[in-house]
Amino acid sequence: MTSFTHPPSAPAPHATLQDTDPLPYQRCMVLGGGGFRFGIYIGMYAALRAAGQAPDVLLASCGGAIAATIIHHLPDPAQQRQWLASPQMYAFWCSLKSTPQARLSDTLLAAARRKLSNTSAPLIPDLFGDYLFEIPPQLPFPPDSGQAEVDVAIIGGKLLFDASEVGQPRQGRKLFAETVFCNARSAALLAHLKSPLSAARWGQHAVADELLFEHGATLSEAARISIADMYYFRCQPYGGHEYIGGVLDLFPVEIARRLGKEVILEFKEAFDQVFSIPAWRAVLGINGNARLRYANTHLADLRIDSSDVSRTLARQQLQQKLHWRRNRIELAMPPTYEEFVRFMDDQWRFGYERAQEALRHPRGQHHPSIRRLTRHSKPLRST
Repeated sequence: MTSFTHPPSAPAPHATLQDTDPLPYQRCMVLGGGGFRFGIYIGMYAALRAAGQAPDVLLASCGGAIAATIIHHLPDPAQQRQWLASPQMYAFWCSLKSTPQARLSDTLLAAARRKLSNTSAPLIPDLFGDYLFEIPPQLPFPPDSGQAEVDVAIIGGKLLFDASEVGQPRQGRKLFAETVFCNARSAALLAHLKSPLSAARWGQHAVADELLFEHGATLSEAARISIADMYYFRCQPYGGHEYIGGVLDLFPVEIARRLGKEVILEFKEAFDQVFSIPAWRAVLGINGNARLRYANTHLADLRIDSSDVSRTLARQQLQQKLHWRRNRIELAMPPTYEEFVRFMDDQWRFGYERAQEALRHPRGQHHPSIRRLTRHSKPLRST
């Protein structure tokens, strides 16, 4: 796998600090989450590239990190699309298994307790043992072609506690440090930038003010970290530390603005108020939909409407299956490879067509007709 690390070039004689400052990328595209519908990002990238508007850096989190790695390793959009529906990708989906602790009754009881509590991250969470599914040993990535047309930065969160402290009262302590896995150029562009969550508007949450950088991880290692959502997957080890996934900051618009002269963002749909938002509050102390509305408010140079993705692609991803008699939560795979191929093609087409639609609108203006706008996702009146 290709490392993020690039050998530093020697500055010219008598170079000034301004001379050696890195130039921003032309276009930064945010691949913010997506879950197992990450195929939409492969389609979006293909449409942008076909229009001569391809990003030269991808800022990815969670499922978006899988798409970003595929795009990096296979610069040809046709090959990216083929890999998305490959037997290797299907095998990855089928290898996702629930853990022994994925008991339906316990999971629903814990979710109910989180829903009834309005306290922001009251306890140090158990990210080591309280999770439903195992991440397979190998993620579904093609070999690196060595001809990448785009750089990649991936979001994760370093744990500032260990397993021995689980269950203790947090008492205002910061539990996570937002971490960008990136190359030296991106790190230099982001130098002196605090975590976007350090702003007072986000309240007394559990994320530290400092923004960390990690240059030594491979894309595969960083993507594995970034998909480790709380309660779904275990936190992931790297370099002697443990990390939570990119769910810590799914919408890093401030980071994107620092990386690129232009920013490409989605207009995303709201997260559910029953399971997702209480989980965010319990672990991170953050209102995920408040953060989403802030991201949806930022005037992107190109805004792609994915606000109805969960309805339009309701079946085209892994489904959680509730076995009431067996008291189990499991993942339901597409029953055949042929159906899986159709699912992934639907994802790709969704992304491709929505990006084409966005390209037809004037730059720098909000999309005129967002398909699914709710009070939890609509833009703020002021930022």
